[in-house]
Amino acid sequence: MDRQRKRADSLDQNDSALELDSSPLSSCEHSGSLQQTHPTIMSADYEPVCSEEKNLDVDFVTRAKNNESIPMKDLCSDKVLGLYFSDGKRRVDYVLTYHIQKSGSTRRQSSKFGDNSFIRRLRRSLSKRSSRAPLQPKEDPEVAAQEHQTDYHEDDKRFKRDEFEENLQKTGLELEKDEGSTIPGVGFLKIHAPWNVLCREAEFMKLKMPTKKVYEVKQGSSVVEKIRMFIHKVTAPLHPKVDTSRAQCQKPLSHPFSREKQHLFDLSDKNKFFDSKTRSSIVYEVLKRTKCIKPKYPLGLTSLLANGVYTSAYPLHDGDIEGVSAEPNDRKLLYEQWASYSVFYKYQPIGLIRKYFGEKIGLYFAWLGVYTQMLIPAAIIGVIVFLYGCATVDDNIPSMEICDPRNNITMCPLCDQACSYWKLVTACGTAQASHLFDNAATVFFSVFMALWAVLFMEHWKRRQMRLNYVWDLTGFGEEEEDHNRAEYEFRVMQKKVKLEHSDLMDEKVKLTCTDRLPAYMTTVVMMGFMIIVTFVIVFGVILYRISIRAALHMSSHPVVRYNIRATVKTTAAIINLIIIIILDEIYGAIARWLTRLEVPKTDKSFEERLIFKTFILKFVNAFTPIVYLAFFRGRLVGRPGNYLYVVGSYRMEECAHAGCLMELCIQLCITMLGKQLIQNNLFEIGLPKLKKMLRKRKSEMVSIQEPVLHKPLKRYEKDQLLGPFVGLNPEYMEMIIQFGMVTLFVASFPLAPLFALLNNIIEIRLDAKKFVTELRRPIAAKAKDIGIWYNLLRGLSKVAVIVNAFVIAFTSDFIPRLVYQYMYSPDGTLHGFVNHTLSYFNVTDFDPGTEPLQPMHLGYKVSVCRYKDYRDPPWSSTKYELSKEFWAILAARLAFVIVFQNVVMLMSDFVDWLIPDIPKDISLQIHKEKILMVELFMKEEQGKRFAARDNQDNCTVPLSANQRPPQPRSRPVSQANCS
Repeated sequence: MDRQRKRADSLDQNDSALELDSSPLSSCEHSGSLQQTHPTIMSADYEPVCSEEKNLDVDFVTRAKNNESIPMKDLCSDKVLGLYFSDGKRRVDYVLTYHIQKSGSTRRQSSKFGDNSFIRRLRRSLSKRSSRAPLQPKEDPEVAAQEHQTDYHEDDKRFKRDEFEENLQKTGLELEKDEGSTIPGVGFLKIHAPWNVLCREAEFMKLKMPTKKVYEVKQGSSVVEKIRMFIHKVTAPLHPKVDTSRAQCQKPLSHPFSREKQHLFDLSDKNKFFDSKTRSSIVYEVLKRTKCIKPKYPLGLTSLLANGVYTSAYPLHDGDIEGVSAEPNDRKLLYEQWASYSVFYKYQPIGLIRKYFGEKIGLYFAWLGVYTQMLIPAAIIGVIVFLYGCATVDDNIPSMEICDPRNNITMCPLCDQACSYWKLVTACGTAQASHLFDNAATVFFSVFMALWAVLFMEHWKRRQMRLNYVWDLTGFGEEEEDHNRAEYEFRVMQKKVKLEHSDLMDEKVKLTCTDRLPAYMTTVVMMGFMIIVTFVIVFGVILYRISIRAALHMSSHPVVRYNIRATVKTTAAIINLIIIIILDEIYGAIARWLTRLEVPKTDKSFEERLIFKTFILKFVNAFTPIVYLAFFRGRLVGRPGNYLYVVGSYRMEECAHAGCLMELCIQLCITMLGKQLIQNNLFEIGLPKLKKMLRKRKSEMVSIQEPVLHKPLKRYEKDQLLGPFVGLNPEYMEMIIQFGMVTLFVASFPLAPLFALLNNIIEIRLDAKKFVTELRRPIAAKAKDIGIWYNLLRGLSKVAVIVNAFVIAFTSDFIPRLVYQYMYSPDGTLHGFVNHTLSYFNVTDFDPGTEPLQPMHLGYKVSVCRYKDYRDPPWSSTKYELSKEFWAILAARLAFVIVFQNVVMLMSDFVDWLIPDIPKDISLQIHKEKILMVELFMKEEQGKRFAARDNQDNCTVPLSANQRPPQPRSRPVSQANCS
């Protein structure tokens, strides 16, 4: 035992093992400085104390033990229903739930509802029917053994809970259990942090709290302030009806809380000084530090949850949101002014969101609001570009030439044997539709969107700095320590044990790159494999398009043959959409598994690595089909008589005569709309509601087995039925992928900002409803920025310039039209452009077995057909070789990419330099706040000096004649008595 105790003491230094976060004060056996100073300490059974009347107290405890219902009139207050302890005074700051072991009779009675119900009933029926055994056992030995094993595990969990709760009490937290809840089989441990614990932990966490000092906030010059006030009055109907406790022109000074300087803070109402968000955050920090050291390794809250000792942990929502009896609270206000679809046109109450959910979630919704607002001008310009294409489609000369039947241009077959010759006039509809997105305004819109992305980033940086000032986050993160993760400490502990046995113990043990090398190799191999899988799936869709096109061409039904192109495009895009949605879920799980293998040291490192892996996999998954259509389709085809074949006899597909831009537009449209609609409706609405329904159904099934009292659900019971909060990464990832679709290929789909705007208007209210009504309340986390997501946004905005330059130059016909108009056109117009882009092919040069099976399909014999390419004619000495026009156009395309990229990048950098990151009025206010804080402390020091001087004068009294002079001491008597 002594050796084990020494071993536990040695491991106590690393007691953050198996814990998400740790602290320098994380000790299992807390010292006397952390002991509870509150006189009330709950007993071992944590019996609830209701009121001062003893009879009511005894009656409440007795009924609780007997699982009897308590009439509502006997309760102290309506506050007993979940938000407060049974005394109606101490607020529930945090809740831990655990599984309650049922009695043997109850377990046998409820076993028919278990997993092995059919086997157990079959055994019992067979044993009853057996006539040879006169005395049958009442219970199957195997079943009894399983139940004894279950009892052992449940006892072990109970012992760990007892130790953990005992250590929680040593920190000063107050506990109360409820094992007679309405939800059978679930016990609730309610945790309350008294005032002394809140003050101690707030000082340790360096929480900034508002002081009594209030100063006036000036928002820039008088002209700027007048303009801002005018805009505020004009947009007054768009602001949510949220009451502000203080005028916007006033702001209290904030300072890290200190128990020695409590006089600086307004403590007139201690119950409201720390709001519910702050109280739950403080309790969560204490829970993370507290450990159980009796097991082999120290177990923290995360490990206890993972091992099933506790089943869930969460803070409580403020109250109900519906019903006549629902009292006014922040949650109800958020539901009415934020989570309702009827207020979709209003601004978000960002301040109230931050007050209820914390700074990290508040920053996400603030960023989403800025992004949605910035999409409004982009959507307007995109619609104008689209309408310009609609207005000029009848005047477009290339479309008119394609639709003119007098040209009588015969095109070469689109596939071998099954396809026949076809007339160019049949592509009239595709050519006209392509002009809607491929016109002169496309280049202007691409430049605009590149500058829009820069303006969006700059606008968000300024908005973020303003929120940092308002939320008192200007100094946050400079002195914050990111503690080691549980898995990292556990691996370090294992490595330390190995080094002790090998006598290679160092002073400081940590995981090196050599230790992580297998994980890194696994990550590289798995990431590469997943990317290859994505490419293979896209290639499979390509083969589908090739084969289905050939099959449809062989059909004898005229309707099928007429809509071949539209059928192939649409079905392929839908297949790509389904694959993208399925692989997104798979890649998310794989990225998390790979990140855990690497054992990052801190939570910040873990989150950044996870985000990076998930982004790479999901980005490749979403954009690989689009990149293929934009840059590869139609360029790896070959020519008639010398086509490129893959997987045997599959001939690579060609673009339509108007180019692949239309197919790229269709793919983007279906992917954006389908991905947003399906993920929003199915994953964000359907799945949470389905899980909530299953949890309720499971609770009802259990209630059939046991007599459950018909009484209203308490607050912590209602929150137990809600879904757990899984983080903001899925929300951010969805918006980042959308941002990529809006900016990367906007040249081919000008309506993308409009679709994104409409989706985000719904997305904001959808996420709000999910956070307020469907999810448990998350732990409020502080953050001063959106982290790595900003870097990803900035990288996408830079890549978007290059991608759009290549889309305009190589995917559209913008450059070939310019080259023809200014180099080859006889009259300086686009007349004859279509004929210029088509080459000639002699049908006698077809490879054997590739010529059409029905060459007379058009009613006459074809000797020469046309195909889209720049090659020499068959009567030339260099027949079918790339012509001079091809090289001239290629040079123009490359020159356009270089010029477009450099010009747009230069303009973007100029805009970035022109707009300061920090608004001038905010920088002035931050400087003013520092000066006021220094003045406040100077006055405090002067007050202390005057008080000490007056105290010293009052303590110095003259000695009487018969008094004996004092003996010499190490310090004066006046100081000794007055200090």
